[in-house]
Amino acid sequence: MFALADCNNFYASCERVFQPHLEGQPIVVLSNNDGCVIARSNEAKLLQVAMGAPYFKIEPYARQEGIAVFSSNYALYGDLSHRVMQVLSGFAPRIEVYSIDECFLDFTGMSHDLTEHGLQMCKTVKQWTGIPISIGIAPTKTLAKLANRLAKKGHSVNGQVLDWRTLADPEAVLATIALDDLWGISRRTAVKLQALGIHNALDLSQADPKRLRQHLGVVMERIVCELQGLSCIPLEAMPPPRKQILTSRSFGEKLTRFEDVRAAVSHFASRSAEKLRRQQLATSVLSVFVATSPFDTKNPPYSNSTTTVFDQPTHQATDLIQAAHQGLKRIYKPGFSYQRAGVILPDLLPVGTRQGSLFDEEDNSDQTSQLMATLDQINRRYGKSTVRYASELLSQRWHMRQQFKSPSYTTRWAELLTINI
Repeated sequence: MFALADCNNFYASCERVFQPHLEGQPIVVLSNNDGCVIARSNEAKLLQVAMGAPYFKIEPYARQEGIAVFSSNYALYGDLSHRVMQVLSGFAPRIEVYSIDECFLDFTGMSHDLTEHGLQMCKTVKQWTGIPISIGIAPTKTLAKLANRLAKKGHSVNGQVLDWRTLADPEAVLATIALDDLWGISRRTAVKLQALGIHNALDLSQADPKRLRQHLGVVMERIVCELQGLSCIPLEAMPPPRKQILTSRSFGEKLTRFEDVRAAVSHFASRSAEKLRRQQLATSVLSVFVATSPFDTKNPPYSNSTTTVFDQPTHQATDLIQAAHQGLKRIYKPGFSYQRAGVILPDLLPVGTRQGSLFDEEDNSDQTSQLMATLDQINRRYGKSTVRYASELLSQRWHMRQQFKSPSYTTRWAELLTINI
């Protein structure tokens, strides 16, 4: 038995935790640089605010309808997500953190009332973190995901928890589920299934898994078996090792000076190195890219990238920043208005994977590793970017626009909530 716990309208719910007056008020959260809508509360959905709508288009409507607008506050969302997952880990022997707002739990072998257990989970998470959650319970992860979706749409008595086994007529429910509403099925795959005479989730659950494997591969075979109640997708207690790291961002304003773009690239390389060290990985390749806005019709377009191969795999920020600077010099062209840049590490290896060479110079890697460990320790203790490389500070113009950002209530001492009695 599996359960899927999903935070309701997570970004909007995070904003409400420290601003309870927003309860019942429509909320939207915007993407980087306050570009478009990426999250909506139920009230905003009722007002027909579309996901992905550009903010400049809906701004008058938002003011008219009293919609609360927020810039993305990833520090707050990430910290509250971590707290929710910590609480959930106390309700099952094994969990899989699937995304920032979703978590699978292993309920196998639990003999007590799982619906009541789920209700206790919802109550505890809400009381301890302020975040409302919904829970779907089923014999497979695919059905648990579907049960969670149905719980939010009113199929559960309490609107929070649905055990798939308690449905009076599961086949009738499956007949109402569109193919692309199922976990793991895209619209393109749904079209291919319809060409095979499969039009809804019930049709798919009654199909021959082996036949569909011939047409659409082993992943589709597993989905069919999961819909039939046969568990084929195990719980992943440990996330699989990452295959690449991308650190990129759109700038708060278009950049024309090399120094401005260089500061951004320095930051991206430093953050990439930090991610490598946190996951005990190293890279043998670094790519850096720049691009102008694809929507800018007044200025000429330009995009380019270049790749550097290291003699030995590294996770040192100094190596990555130096390679990023050298790459940027090769692809930067004056006269363009740059909107975006980034660093990609496409070839990741475990730390310690090293092929020696007869021509290796004196190895100072231990000293450098100690320096990096000290830098990470300081930044963990006193806050991100407490200690930074000077090249990151050459310009601040590349920083994101966050006109509507709420305080980082849980991650910055200066922004802790103040209560006046």
